[in-house]
Amino acid sequence: MGATGEQIGPARSRERFLGGEPLTGGVRSPIMNSWLRCQSLGLSPDQTELPYRDDFDPDSRLVRAAAPVLDQLASRFSGSPMNVALADAGGTVLERRFGEPDLARTLPPIQSVPGFVFAERVAGTNGIGLALAERRLVQVYGAEHFAQRSQSSACSATPIRDQLSGDIVGVLCFGYPHSYQDPALAALVRRAAETVERRLMEQRSARERALLRTYLDAGHLAHGGADTGNGHLIALAELGDSGLGRGDQLILKEKATELICSTQRAAVEVALPHGRGVTLMSRPVTSRSGVEGVVVEAVLTGEASEAPRAGPANHTAGPAPADHVTGPTRGLVLVGEPEVGKYAVAARRRLELLAEASARIGTTLDVTRTARELAEMAVPRLADYVTIDVPEAVLRGEESAHPATELHRAVVHGVRDDCPFYPAGRRVELRAGTPHMRCLDSGQEVLEPDLSTAVGWIDQEPEHARRILDRGVHSLVCVPLLARGVLLGIASFYRSRDPAPFGDDDSRLARELAARAALCIDNARRYTREHTLALALQRSLLPHGMPEQGAVEVAHRYLPSESGVGGDWFDVIPLSGARVALLVGDVVGHGLHAAATMGRLRTAARNFAELELAPDELLTHLDNLLVRLDREEGGENDAGSTGIVGATCLYAVYDPTSRLCTMARAGHPPPALVHPDGGVVFPELPAGPPLGLGGLPFETAEIRLTEGSTLVLYTDGLIEGRHRDLDVTLDRLSRALAHRGRSPEDTCRAVIDAVAPDHPEDDIALLVARTRTLPADRVASWDVPADPAEVSGVRAAATRRLTDWGLEEQAFAAELMLSELVTNAVRYGTEPIQVRLILDRTLICEVSDGSSTAPHLRRAASTEEGGRGLFLVAQLAHAWGTRYTPHGKVIWAECALDAA
Repeated sequence: MGATGEQIGPARSRERFLGGEPLTGGVRSPIMNSWLRCQSLGLSPDQTELPYRDDFDPDSRLVRAAAPVLDQLASRFSGSPMNVALADAGGTVLERRFGEPDLARTLPPIQSVPGFVFAERVAGTNGIGLALAERRLVQVYGAEHFAQRSQSSACSATPIRDQLSGDIVGVLCFGYPHSYQDPALAALVRRAAETVERRLMEQRSARERALLRTYLDAGHLAHGGADTGNGHLIALAELGDSGLGRGDQLILKEKATELICSTQRAAVEVALPHGRGVTLMSRPVTSRSGVEGVVVEAVLTGEASEAPRAGPANHTAGPAPADHVTGPTRGLVLVGEPEVGKYAVAARRRLELLAEASARIGTTLDVTRTARELAEMAVPRLADYVTIDVPEAVLRGEESAHPATELHRAVVHGVRDDCPFYPAGRRVELRAGTPHMRCLDSGQEVLEPDLSTAVGWIDQEPEHARRILDRGVHSLVCVPLLARGVLLGIASFYRSRDPAPFGDDDSRLARELAARAALCIDNARRYTREHTLALALQRSLLPHGMPEQGAVEVAHRYLPSESGVGGDWFDVIPLSGARVALLVGDVVGHGLHAAATMGRLRTAARNFAELELAPDELLTHLDNLLVRLDREEGGENDAGSTGIVGATCLYAVYDPTSRLCTMARAGHPPPALVHPDGGVVFPELPAGPPLGLGGLPFETAEIRLTEGSTLVLYTDGLIEGRHRDLDVTLDRLSRALAHRGRSPEDTCRAVIDAVAPDHPEDDIALLVARTRTLPADRVASWDVPADPAEVSGVRAAATRRLTDWGLEEQAFAAELMLSELVTNAVRYGTEPIQVRLILDRTLICEVSDGSSTAPHLRRAASTEEGGRGLFLVAQLAHAWGTRYTPHGKVIWAECALDAA
């Protein structure tokens, strides 16, 4: 097979790279990172010599475990140009096998003789060195090698790990000509490495069996039990016959594992759940082959007359000194090597950390808080310092299109407050080649056991790197925060106090912690997005400003809850006759559905208010509307719709000419009324059922207010809560309101500061209105007999009053409107008939009569003599309409004061 396009592409890229040209693609990420490291180390691609070591152990545990596997591979590749190399964790080749035996004689020593070092730091990019650097299966083809001598070869290599510790103990590498490629080689080298790993574990088992045989031969345990003067000895399987259940045995084994970690003698009291105490005693033992281990026995009954003292390990074969025990039953619990015990304890602690992380990470739906919980879990049990960087878009609940360029430091947490890292809240800029950027680019964790050799990081950020290294930080694991295919940021774990560098087990633990946290962060991000959308929707549906009106001076507040946007709303609606409507309401539930329902109710309430409905009638119409909406959406519940649960509402209408306030409520808290002297009362209003239940009719209450009174309307989020007493909260509200002469804005501020909870569980809507009174000299009224001849007198009286008010320019339009309205009342209405002029922000003309017949605007034909009166009023008036009273109706028209 000749040269392919795959060869030509990397070859050209390598030439350009060595020539100093920037590369934006065409090279696999692991290869590019390796080239960058080689360049930073000052390696020459023309280098032909490699370090050689003659002090390696040709009969090491790794060589003994791998020898049969290497022989099988040599047989499998017999007659092919394949060569198989076994290297140790430092990159030194320990063994070689060839498919063609003559190949070893034709190759140069560097490719055929064991002892040469192929670590990346001395040999450049190659299979063995890259497998150690990437810590995973790698493949290197032709020009992807850094050294010129390897351009015609290819290789597949994978690390060999100790299954107990997780540490890399060697590398298995297949080498072959570049033209000899087989996709199955990667899987084959992986299976072969796994076989070597299993054989290493079998060696461990053989060592433990040798320790057990030494223990048995020394007379510590008699077959079936025997009395040797030190108590009755039983086997591990017989512990259950002595009253120890399976759970008790697991507890003893766990504690025994910790004792095995030390080679010294020790005795530990273990309290079992049922109250029985057991003493565990550890004894050092050495097998005939020189393997040192520990035996742990359990003293099940009896009292020790002399507690065993901790002392130096006994490294000689044979029985350990007997303890003076009075008739105990003793059982063998565990036999093992101290290092194995350390690995077992570390593995258990990692499982405990993961189990605890499941409960402690993600307690809130807040991105930053969830990231902090991840950091708090990892320090100090995994790392000494943790930094977490997320794109600013994620903090807003969005996905980031360019996470590497939008990173924001969310968390810095460590064993010391003066962390040597960029502080939280700062924008983080990562540079190419650093471990953090490699982690983001690859989407995989990056392990740097020795930060002082992380050349890409040190070269790119020398001052920052030096500051971190000076604090003793020596090891790093970078882990991407990935959830549902979305990159949410990066978590970096650092070690300083613990002298042991991070290993693969630590890297995997960090990855597991980050994966769990990433899922919680993504949930928080999605919640933040929905919360933001719901809040934006609700704010768009709430009033953006207060309308112009002269009846009340108003101020308002709206506070969304922390648990989710609700359906609270408020409104101020100018009505005819200089009146104003005040409205607060609360839709049950939270989220987009509640906000959308609130918008529909607020729109409906404004429309009903425009119809001049009385408060009880308006609530009845809202109730009917909500029942109808609930019925319509209830049919969709089977498809997953939530339906509408209900709402509460308080509606008040204030008339500044009579100072009369008419109110009705539907399951809503009553308002607070602050008198001008500072006294506070809560008027008793008929409660009425909540909206949407189709319950009892609503009732109104009328209160005549003193000028300067303050009406305070609010939703239940202000005064209610799971951990709040309603009476205490109302008393606090009363004290906050009990001030005279305070503006509505100051009242709002005082109420929120004194009454609103620090972390609202429900939305809070607050509306404060201080009443005004229209002076009597700005209102004029006349009673009109039902006689068409009286119309002219009304016009004349109105003209005189307008002249007194300085509105001569409006007199002509007012005369025409009054003439038409009074004529209609005399002709079609019933007595009593009354005319009223009100000077407010506009000139208001009102004609009332005792009839409930509604006038209708129509377009009169050219041949008709009548039907043009209301059309003429509509043309002259700024606005006009009809409202009904208990005694008839009022037809009104407004004329702008600046309109002639």
